[in-house]
Amino acid sequence: MIRETVRELPAPTPADLALKDLPRDVATHDAHMAGVAPMNLVETGGTADAAALPFPITVGAWNLERCLFPVPSATKMSDCGLLLVSEMDHGMARTGQRNTTRDVAAALCMDYAYAVEFLELGLGSPIERDFCTDDSNELGFHGNGLMAKTALEAPFALRLFGERQWFRDAEQPRLGERIAVGARVLTEEGPILAVSTHLESACGPEHRERQLRGLLEVIDAEFPDLPCLLGGDLNTGNHNEGNWRAEGLFDVSSKAGFEIHGGPEDQPTTRPSLITRWPERSQKLDWILTRGLRMGETEIRSSLDADGRPLSDHDAVVTRVIGLKRSKL
Repeated sequence: MIRETVRELPAPTPADLALKDLPRDVATHDAHMAGVAPMNLVETGGTADAAALPFPITVGAWNLERCLFPVPSATKMSDCGLLLVSEMDHGMARTGQRNTTRDVAAALCMDYAYAVEFLELGLGSPIERDFCTDDSNELGFHGNGLMAKTALEAPFALRLFGERQWFRDAEQPRLGERIAVGARVLTEEGPILAVSTHLESACGPEHRERQLRGLLEVIDAEFPDLPCLLGGDLNTGNHNEGNWRAEGLFDVSSKAGFEIHGGPEDQPTTRPSLITRWPERSQKLDWILTRGLRMGETEIRSSLDADGRPLSDHDAVVTRVIGLKRSKL
């Protein structure tokens, strides 16, 4: 687990970025990444001032697809006390070199924790390059964030099982692997564990099942008996003909005592956006999993802004936590 926190992630060094001649194998990747400081830290900050979150708590899980529009995106989620975000740029030319997680958190008066999923070695896909304000990235960070309107206690990040396939990708070469970012969050009834995660898209269901199983094993070992809320883009149905129901990760979740919240079964969570490369796709990828919590209704919130502009190629999954479940004596 990654537990060391900083107020601002350091920039990668020229040596960190000197990957051109490295063999594209797992051992070489991991040995190099171990020495890249920003890949082994969690950035924290924010302006939250609530001592604890009151119930009911509105929770959003949203893949913001680079986060081209931080402030309008924050406006869409202004009712949330807890927000789990993925695909957040930090120092990328395509999003104006902004720290998008910090910008969203500032607009919502939240505390945040952010960890780098990938150190991007290029400017992104061809369509994303049209959005670049510069011809290079200041930092090249792309990752996951967790935000709350109260303090995030003992924040951490955890890299998930993978095969380092993005290290070998010709179009979007990257250093890194999928990641989860979590922290303890105090509610008026006691602490809960909140985790923002992003499972692999470029693989089949067995890969994602292994990623989630490993994450849940760490949660059980490190945070026993703590009520838990976990959510994000689980990429269900990718490389499986869109059949999200066939994903083994749901059985793994249920056996571990988690309830599954994804809104209406027949409502997808993706839509065409300004930079998506597959506007014709319609998939149900995004979920919130809970254990030890009393839950209200779950909705899928449109990512269109007031002018009909898509803020992301994902809609947000939004649910409400009513309280903690009490053990029966």
